[in-house]
Amino acid sequence: MIDVRHASQRGRAEHGWLSSRHSFSFSSYYDPQQLGFSDLIVINDDRVAPGQGFGKHPHRDMEIFSYVLEGALEHKDSMGTGSVIVPGDVQLMSAGTGVAHSEYNHSRSEPVHFLQIWIVPSEKGATPRYQQKNFAAADKRGKLRLVLSPDGEGESLALRQDARVYAGLLDGDEKASLPLQADRYAYVHVARGSVVLNGVRLNEGDGARIRNEDMLTFAEGRDAEVLAFDLRNRELSDMYA
Repeated sequence: MIDVRHASQRGRAEHGWLSSRHSFSFSSYYDPQQLGFSDLIVINDDRVAPGQGFGKHPHRDMEIFSYVLEGALEHKDSMGTGSVIVPGDVQLMSAGTGVAHSEYNHSRSEPVHFLQIWIVPSEKGATPRYQQKNFAAADKRGKLRLVLSPDGEGESLALRQDARVYAGLLDGDEKASLPLQADRYAYVHVARGSVVLNGVRLNEGDGARIRNEDMLTFAEGRDAEVLAFDLRNRELSDMYA
């Protein structure tokens, strides 16, 4: 079963320097039917004006990763990490016992467009850590590249949860498939362009909750960039159980 939520149905926030779309309830946007899916609880599609950004703020017990689509995102945190994240990079901050960070548009002239995504960890009170890796476009072209996994499989980043995240680029005749175990959920987010998922056309910003499917097949991409999440068969109310 594929349950599509269209981009236009997302929550939205306009702050002048920030234009944001929320796939799930976040901050002042609240929808009791959109609290997350399995361990995935935030997908924020953010566009930040030149030189602007999020000042230093704390997090704990959350796996937070950023995926830049255009521009450059500057990151600093209380672990002493400082980096600039550009398209192709995946940045993962495991907040654990607590970490504070800031995120700013690195450019003074161009906007930055990125996704920030939160996944609930499998354990509380872990030691905070930071990871960042670039995944070349060639490694995602016409395929789904594993970028996050519980054990860092295939040089992916190590995630503190039984979840796997794949990134893919599809256009024209390119096709990609992802098999799913019978007891797993999945979620697909279209970051840009459009693509057909198991016969259903998804456009930029659309998301799809997936249950009781044994294969995800992507085809007929139109300059598509997608993220696919292989998740536990678990409802939100069961978190930390």
